[in-house]
Amino acid sequence: MSIRLRLTILYSAVLALTLLGFSGLVYAIQAESTLSEHRARLAEMARAASMRQQWGDWRLDQAPPPPVIGPEGREVGSFRPKEWDVYLQHLIPGGEVVRRSENIGDFDFPVSDEGLASAQAGVPWEGIVRVDGDPYLTRWEPIVIDGEVTEILMFARSLADREQYLATLRRILLTGGGIATVAAFGVGWFFAGTTLRPIHRVTQTARAIGVERDFGRRVEYSGPNDEIGQLATTFNAMLAELQAAYQQVERSLQQQRQFVADVSHELRTPLTTVRGNLALLRRQPAIQPEDRDDILADLAGESDRLIRLVNELLVLARAESGRVLHSEPVQIGSLIEDVCRQAELLEPDRPVICEPLLDVAVVGDQDALKQVLLILMDNALKHAAGPVTVTTRAVNPDGLPGHHQAQVVISIRDTGPGIAPDVLPYVFERFYRGDEARAESGIGLGLPIAKALVEAQHGTLSLESQPGQGTVATVVLPKAAV
Repeated sequence: MSIRLRLTILYSAVLALTLLGFSGLVYAIQAESTLSEHRARLAEMARAASMRQQWGDWRLDQAPPPPVIGPEGREVGSFRPKEWDVYLQHLIPGGEVVRRSENIGDFDFPVSDEGLASAQAGVPWEGIVRVDGDPYLTRWEPIVIDGEVTEILMFARSLADREQYLATLRRILLTGGGIATVAAFGVGWFFAGTTLRPIHRVTQTARAIGVERDFGRRVEYSGPNDEIGQLATTFNAMLAELQAAYQQVERSLQQQRQFVADVSHELRTPLTTVRGNLALLRRQPAIQPEDRDDILADLAGESDRLIRLVNELLVLARAESGRVLHSEPVQIGSLIEDVCRQAELLEPDRPVICEPLLDVAVVGDQDALKQVLLILMDNALKHAAGPVTVTTRAVNPDGLPGHHQAQVVISIRDTGPGIAPDVLPYVFERFYRGDEARAESGIGLGLPIAKALVEAQHGTLSLESQPGQGTVATVVLPKAAV
């Protein structure tokens, strides 16, 4: 059963129960109201008749009808009340009818034992009796003189019109309630469909996304920000997250495929060289000793290259795998001094200038930061013949200088030939080397490793370069709190 049908049935059931309760209340009020009207009328007539001086009002100005002979041979008088829908019987305390109203004719209303007993005790009594299937409201009114019941008046009024009115009212209420319930079912079905249409669109969108794998689709909703509106908004937000995650997975897979292709390409050359050299060593007759020494030296060089390649690939893989690095305050001044000292040992003839360093600390991993600075320093020494300058400064998030700011900037500047504008966007790609760098002994993984390590420590790495004016590598790291 669909939620639309369940809601419609629920609406209709609530309305039907409400109408049923309302109809029952109206019917009960009308039934009691009409019965109270009859009772009030009989009580009024009974009070008037109980006053002996008003007995003459029960006769018309016509001649009295012939006497009626009772069962015991006694004369039973007859009289007519002014209202012909009210019947009256006059009884003696023993219960014998001595007079009756003219509209009764020769019919005797049945005597109620309960009503007679109550009247004999001097207490008025009311009750409903049925005569030939028709209901009558009866009232027994005793006439008490000097503390003794001398006469009993029994009034009766037909309730047939009341029952007919109540039956008609009952049919109207039931028929109207049924028609209203059916109409409400149709209206509820329509409005439930209109209200649930956004949910249907959510379902269709989810189904289409599952079939087409198109996370760019969104649920179209222009209604109020109610529960359904919030559902549509939440669903669209979830789709945006899924789209971002899906695109990230796609990029990761693409990078993985590219990484495998690049690694395969880079490993193929030294492995091919090693295999060729081994084939030369196995030749018969044996090659000359000097050639053999050259081949062994070539094999050792290619083995070292393979080892460096594998080590750098491992470092890059660890940096990009999301491995959590140590996060602790690192004194940047002493760290840069160590890097400059190592650079001077590698290139004794190259001036390395460390400008006055800030006595500040950054948040990061000391070993990873040292490796980043060594990579950048090594690149600067390889591609430039002049001095290499290292500077530091503190900046706030807006880039304004200050002493107690949120970031520390480390810059390594060389005076080399610079990087061409068309090459600069690709320097952080794996295994990429510009035309000027191809003559060097690198494999194109230094800058990608440095960038991955810096970003793993919530920092940024960027290069600025112009041909003929050198290159500036800038590392921005979060400043440690004092």
